[in-house]
Amino acid sequence: MSTTPSASPRAPEFHDDNSGVWRRDVLGDSWVARTLHVGCDEEGAVNATLVRRTAGPRHRRAVLAIHGFVDYFFQEHQAEFFESLGFDFYAIDLRKYGRSLRPEQTPNYVTELADYRRELEAAQHIIREEEGHDLFVVLGHSTGGLIASLWANVNDSIDGVILNSPWFDLNKPQIVTWFVDLVMPLVARCHPRRPVGALAPHYGRALHRDSGGQWDYDLTWKPHDGFPVRAAWLMAIRRGHHAIRRGLHLPMPVLVLSSTRSGSATRFHEELLTTDSVLRVEHILDGAERLGRDVTVAQVDEGAHDLSLSQSEKARQAYYDHIAAWLTDRGFLAD
Repeated sequence: MSTTPSASPRAPEFHDDNSGVWRRDVLGDSWVARTLHVGCDEEGAVNATLVRRTAGPRHRRAVLAIHGFVDYFFQEHQAEFFESLGFDFYAIDLRKYGRSLRPEQTPNYVTELADYRRELEAAQHIIREEEGHDLFVVLGHSTGGLIASLWANVNDSIDGVILNSPWFDLNKPQIVTWFVDLVMPLVARCHPRRPVGALAPHYGRALHRDSGGQWDYDLTWKPHDGFPVRAAWLMAIRRGHHAIRRGLHLPMPVLVLSSTRSGSATRFHEELLTTDSVLRVEHILDGAERLGRDVTVAQVDEGAHDLSLSQSEKARQAYYDHIAAWLTDRGFLAD
């Protein structure tokens, strides 16, 4: 297998605003953010945002969290869990997501998932080279789990990968998936930004405290109705799905976590936060078998799509217990 390690003597191509300044983050005084300029596209300058605790590096271990579609980092309780295990916690808002989204940009839009390597390698360089961490674990959720898997397949300087409900296939009837793969490439070539779908609002409404949920986050960056799914973006996702189906060769240990059951993604129901009501669990389990040789699968009873946002404290604790056990088993917690 050919790999391209990103931790190398030559820094990746990026630069910061004001030469690496960390600024107060939207989460408050305990958090800081750093803007990474990672290039330009047809909409102008492209930025990503790296977030960490204000106190700075305290441990030799670090974890980098990658969010999903229509998402950004706000899960402070997840950071607290990793910190309790002796990890410094970092999160990235990818280009055109959350903190990184600019008014002139098409939200969440990209035409190649490989483009994200620019900001991910920049983040890894900061975490490893600038801030001195010698153990580096990546945590990807949903679309972030797909992105993390593809990145780790060409980056053997990642020590471990944790996937929280990774998106490995479309949650659609087979005939719809077939139609997408047949017709959408032409649509994407002719009209790359054409809206071709959207998320159902029910899962988001169940999460947010203003509509009866437990969690508070910015609805401008994570709206219930999501952002339009655009043709070229969807084809980039499908190319990632097909790469998973063909099989990857991740050289590092991988933990794949999912709920035990799926629920409807298209209507309101009482189990929106006790099942995966965004993806199909069987797709996650099938994809897990195709990632590499050292893959551990763990399922969480009554787990939501984002397992860290499950309704019951018992399910959230089970999610964290699985991660802690895996980190211990793989020797990542040894001093």
